[in-house]
Amino acid sequence: MPQTTPALAHLKVLDLSRVLAGPWCTQMLADMGADVVKIEKPGEGDDTRHWGPPFMQDAQGHDTAHASYFTACNRNKRSIAIDIAKSEGQALIKQLALQSDILVENFKVGGLAHYGLDYASVRALNPRLIYCSITGFGQTGPYAERAGYDLMIQAMSGMMSITGKLEGTPGGSPQRVGVALTDLFTGVYACSAILAAIEVRHRTGLGQHIDMSLLDVGMAILANQAAGFLNTGQSPRRQGNSHPSLVPYRDFETLDSAMLLAIGNDGQFARFCTVAGHPEWATDTRFSSNIARIRHRDALEPMMQTVTRTRTTAQWIADLEHHAVPCGPINSVAEAFADAQVSARGLAVTQPTSEAAQASTAVTSIGSVASPLRLGDNPPVLRRAPPSLGEHTDELLQECGWDADAIARLRAQGVVG
Repeated sequence: MPQTTPALAHLKVLDLSRVLAGPWCTQMLADMGADVVKIEKPGEGDDTRHWGPPFMQDAQGHDTAHASYFTACNRNKRSIAIDIAKSEGQALIKQLALQSDILVENFKVGGLAHYGLDYASVRALNPRLIYCSITGFGQTGPYAERAGYDLMIQAMSGMMSITGKLEGTPGGSPQRVGVALTDLFTGVYACSAILAAIEVRHRTGLGQHIDMSLLDVGMAILANQAAGFLNTGQSPRRQGNSHPSLVPYRDFETLDSAMLLAIGNDGQFARFCTVAGHPEWATDTRFSSNIARIRHRDALEPMMQTVTRTRTTAQWIADLEHHAVPCGPINSVAEAFADAQVSARGLAVTQPTSEAAQASTAVTSIGSVASPLRLGDNPPVLRRAPPSLGEHTDELLQECGWDADAIARLRAQGVVG
């Protein structure tokens, strides 16, 4: 990547979050150049360090005790192990907060008040600090004190009710999305809110509190499905891979596997019909418009399925792409990373671990997905592989003015690790 100054190189982030939503947010900030300091519990660290399998492998290809989950959302960060249950640890966090622009945390509502690290307490020390709290249900409301997890939010928000096979068919029960979707989107929304607060601080000189809720985000990302309900009173239903507002827009079996057709307008449908050898479908009044196709999908889709089974997926993709009809394979993750476009965009990246990390984990390199934030003049940078637990404790304490003897005393007292 071009050697330019990263977009957020002037910002320092204090990351008191763990698992996924918060770390995903702070990794986005870190990829854009922010100095992200990750606070972890001595001897344990972020929960996801232990969420395996799969586990990271050493140079000989053997599993280590370190889960790969952690690496998905913690690159470009520095790790310091501090016990915030100890008063000396709380003092260290406050010292770091004085030097920071942003703090991100995902403790339960009121959880950090026990340590004097809640928004009101920290704001008194640093009024410019932008303090982002991420919880399951937000800082207010009857569920505020409940713990919230992605799967729970997918269920409560209605996301699971619209995900899965068609209702009434075998296996047609509600299903979760294959990744922790609400966690990830909450991280993205939190990052956007933080950048907005930075812009406000340019005008006012003051930070502010950001209240991010997984439930709020889960409801928001229902998008058109929520809009449909709110404006008609009709609750959407599961319908497998088909689309409630577009036909044909789903998977179809082919001679050797399956493909995905994503036809979004009547012109694309007419071109598909020509390629399929049935131009008459495009002029049939039952299928000539998208609204008509939705009404008659039960007649059209079986006819299409009979035709799609006559060619391989590769043949269909080649034929349809030539006529600008959106289609593609249904890849496994391995097949996706082997795709020519994925390779051309450089989406799989590998980072060598530091000597300190290699000594403590035996892992020599870590793979991850490149940031999709392709700023033309200030692109994301890969500076550090995901850190080992407490890898930067001494370095960060020295930056705060602690000498080697003082650091040794803190470590002997169990304040840092």
